[in-house]
Amino acid sequence: MSQHLRIGGASGFWGDSSVATAQLLASPGLDFIVYDYLAEITMAILARARAKDPETGYATDFVSAAMAPNLAEIAKQGVRIVSNAGGMNPKACAAALEAEIKKQGVTLKVAVVTGDDLLAQAEQIVEAAPRDMFRGTSLPPVEKIASINAYLGAFPIAAALDRGADIVVTGRCVDSAVTLGAAIHHFGWTATDLDALAGGSLAGHILECGPQATGGNFTDWRLVAENLAKIGYPIAEIRRDGSFEVSKPEGTGGVVSRGTVGEQMLYEIGDPQAYLLPDVACDFSEVVLQEVAPDRVLVSGARGLGVPDSYKTCLTWADGFRSGHIFTFYGLEAEEKAQLFADTVLKRCRAALQRMQAPDYSDVSVELLGTESQFGNKRDLPPQREVAVKIAVRHREARAVALFLKEATGLGLATPPGLSGFAGARPKPSPVLALFSYLTPKPQVQQRLLDEAGEVQCSEVKGPAVAVAPRPDLPQAPKAATYVQVPLVDLAWARSGDKGDIANIGVMARDPALMPWIWAGLTPAHLHQVFGHFLEGAGAEAIERFYLPGSASMNILLHGALGGGGTSSLRNDPQAKGYAQLLLAAPIAVDADLLARLRGE
Repeated sequence: MSQHLRIGGASGFWGDSSVATAQLLASPGLDFIVYDYLAEITMAILARARAKDPETGYATDFVSAAMAPNLAEIAKQGVRIVSNAGGMNPKACAAALEAEIKKQGVTLKVAVVTGDDLLAQAEQIVEAAPRDMFRGTSLPPVEKIASINAYLGAFPIAAALDRGADIVVTGRCVDSAVTLGAAIHHFGWTATDLDALAGGSLAGHILECGPQATGGNFTDWRLVAENLAKIGYPIAEIRRDGSFEVSKPEGTGGVVSRGTVGEQMLYEIGDPQAYLLPDVACDFSEVVLQEVAPDRVLVSGARGLGVPDSYKTCLTWADGFRSGHIFTFYGLEAEEKAQLFADTVLKRCRAALQRMQAPDYSDVSVELLGTESQFGNKRDLPPQREVAVKIAVRHREARAVALFLKEATGLGLATPPGLSGFAGARPKPSPVLALFSYLTPKPQVQQRLLDEAGEVQCSEVKGPAVAVAPRPDLPQAPKAATYVQVPLVDLAWARSGDKGDIANIGVMARDPALMPWIWAGLTPAHLHQVFGHFLEGAGAEAIERFYLPGSASMNILLHGALGGGGTSSLRNDPQAKGYAQLLLAAPIAVDADLLARLRGE
């Protein structure tokens, strides 16, 4: 058996570019291509789709755009495919794929992993009364539950590959499992190979967002600006011990560097010493990133701490309705005009709600985009002459949201001058599927594998209990003869994302010598100054910081910073995608002589 396993990551979300599959197939020596389509927002969308049509609820473009044009080449090369495109309906996804395979006359075996869908157990789950693992809230009424999915692991995927599957389709599994499953199959890892499992999981984490590892969403975006249109998708060459090298197809755009891979490693991982997956609890604090060749980074040092005894489970439930719209104003005093328009719309809506004897909106969001509203403190900026005002509302009744949309458009001839906007369809009230996350004991989840040989139950793989990793020593408080204030972007790379209502910001020093200054500068007080307007009055306890000495980086969590999270928030940025940009703009103090030396001055 080969000591190396080459896996290409072709999709980071539902709707990712269709060019990835053909690009990766053109890269010689590939063993697998993996696809991650699922996020919490995606699952909510698929739940709504399945509710309307029981034959839908999966990522249709996996079949139509990724597989259909490439099936002949996949069969010719013998490249195997693993995808969680099944979403809420993996059997329907597999059936559509098998129909396309038959239509094209190629020979490919499809297997399906199921068991993540726990909706049939809703009443028993409500009786068990689990609490939300992040907020401690209680379960919603059973009649409001739309979906319940456990985040499954990689061993059932490996079992499907062991049985000869060419393409494995799953429902909701953790994003990295599509990669780890291939590695378990290839190397024969067991539940006791903890460090290897952690390394394979980290490889999956690097691949799971596609070109975010090769220059997409990169702090130093100008490095890839000229060739962004032909950006390469990532390839991980995994070794038996779980270490791996990250690269991209030759001749493609983008860049693979310590910065691009490091940003993706930190992306949405929470506590880096307790990154809990179904197959292994990971400690990434001592991971080392080495640039070993142009566009090639060696990743090593991931540690496994044991095997969790439960699955993270996400439940979505009907929590009213929401909608919003962006209106533009330009001209003199555009900011004041836009704010007056928003205030007037809401005033008229609330008066109408009183006449209807209906309650007020449960949440309202007004953001003046173009006035640095995302930065919180406007400082002494001149008045802006072009403004986009985003107004959004939530209510338990659709008619109240429809009222807002009617009144907002109905004021078109009664506003201050300067209202404009690109013509298009008016938005409609959309149902809110709120997220409730909790833990399900593994024995309560029955995983099954279906392929041409029949359907079998996958037995739960047990391993050592999870140990608690000791925390690393924190950087010593630095001192200098002369200090200079510079924006964080001069010292570090950063990327941000979300987990429910928690914002995650990973920060990596451009040079390890700068890390003590970064840690000393990004205190909870400093972070609250930058993000306090998003934290809704929460104090320093809403902020957590974690240190990763191996990569000279830190991870920051902002609890309750997203207005309820992506599935229900009214914010302009409900997934914290731009939070790193806010932090990179904020100045911190650094040793002037050190900075000059690193700059070669």
